Amino acid sequence: MEMTIQEILAQLSQQLHQISETAILDAQVLLAHTLEKPRSWILAHPEAPLDNTRYDQIIQAANRMEHGEPLPYVIGHWEFYGLDFHLTPSVLIPRPETELLVERGIKWLQLHPPQHKVVDVGTGSGCIGIALAKNIPDLRPLLTDISLEALSVAKINAEKYGLLDRLEFLQADLLNGVPGSFDLICANLPYIPTPKLMKLPVAEMEPRLALDGGSSGTEVISRLLGQAKGQLVSGGLMLLEIESSHGDEVKTLAKGYYPASKVQVLKDLSGLDRCVEIERPNLIIHLCQR
Repeated sequence: MEMTIQEILAQLSQQLHQISETAILDAQVLLAHTLEKPRSWILAHPEAPLDNTRYDQIIQAANRMEHGEPLPYVIGHWEFYGLDFHLTPSVLIPRPETELLVERGIKWLQLHPPQHKVVDVGTGSGCIGIALAKNIPDLRPLLTDISLEALSVAKINAEKYGLLDRLEFLQADLLNGVPGSFDLICANLPYIPTPKLMKLPVAEMEPRLALDGGSSGTEVISRLLGQAKGQLVSGGLMLLEIESSHGDEVKTLAKGYYPASKVQVLKDLSGLDRCVEIERPNLIIHLCQR
């Protein structure tokens, strides 16, 4: 017996209610993906029939979610900064709060048009570097990651948006062994303290390599701050996403590595500390002014 879209949405919402605070939305997204239709089409056609094959597919997908698999991995893609990114369990699921880093990076690049040598450290799906490149037409960023599997996902996303000829990919542990200097360094590095991570369900769902920030949660960030001292140019900017409770700690770390730089903590839309911005003074201008 065939079911309508309205009926299957009601069934899915009930099934996902125990595991998701957004069960209705998740049901809509899951069904839209299965039917290869926009979510708006799903909402506009509640009486459309769903054949048995599609019904089986949607129930199998919902069962995967019931067993703990995140929705973005089930459907294999997720939206970030208005772009749709291919995903696998090898990469972190892009979060809306990371868009703050991208927005700040785009604004800074627009205000500093000659300064376009950019690196996205620990790129994962490539969402930061690709979003920057899509919004700054002449940008040719370097995307690095320690994981070859992650770089493979990032290359798929770059190809999807016709950016393969403008992006460079390099396997590296942060900036270790990465040649050159950079005007803008962006990084969304692992920042969850290990003891805290061990108690979170996300540790079993997403790559631990992309989540574990060491015992303090700031160990990976501190390593990058040290490595970047010789590679962030004068007048350059570094943007680091942080755990919301680490604002003061990372700011202090940054001031220790870059005592002459302007360091500030940026808040996300929820009012939480989310990004540390380090702007090196332009030594050429300062010398000319003496």
